[in-house]
Amino acid sequence: MTARFLEWIWHVKGSLALTADQSADEALTKLGPLFNQSGTSYERRGDTLTFSKKDQAAQDKMSIFDGGVLKIEREPAGPVLRYHLTSRALLFCFLAPLLFLSFAGLTIAAGKFSKPPAEETAKKDDKKDKALPQHWIDKALGAPAPEKPKEDDKKKDEGKGPKPTAAYVFAGLFAALYVVGRILEGRLVKSLFRKSLLS
Repeated sequence: MTARFLEWIWHVKGSLALTADQSADEALTKLGPLFNQSGTSYERRGDTLTFSKKDQAAQDKMSIFDGGVLKIEREPAGPVLRYHLTSRALLFCFLAPLLFLSFAGLTIAAGKFSKPPAEETAKKDDKKDKALPQHWIDKALGAPAPEKPKEDDKKKDEGKGPKPTAAYVFAGLFAALYVVGRILEGRLVKSLFRKSLLS
């Protein structure tokens, strides 16, 4: 039940109506060239075509998919191509933001643990505010007294430490990639099947 509920993340399903005079054999023959690619193996059994891909080339128009099933079904309105495709790339793009968000959480937690207690910080500030001692030789030579650290320098020191910004940026990028890929790839593969069937 849980697997079926979550499979939409990396599974792409759809259907495409065929012309009334197009047979299942003719339709699968026209779709055949899409699977005659390096790294792709497929098998036809009656009205069903099953394929799988391994180390597919980037030039492959269906390289994002790792496997799937295409089936021609006869319905009262006419024959219909139904397909069910799987993609590890979509699953990776879905999980990557969660990974980077966990990195961000760990970075924030590490920053909190690495901060010194408030009492120690106050003691350090008190020491910094006191006039810095000057050696008697420096006084005799007329050297200027050492300067106190500026407020800007203090703020810079306080702001130092691990920041989760990069993790948030990568999480956002992969989330955007997933949303665009999930919508776009579903439309592209349907368009690809349509063009092949009409050729």
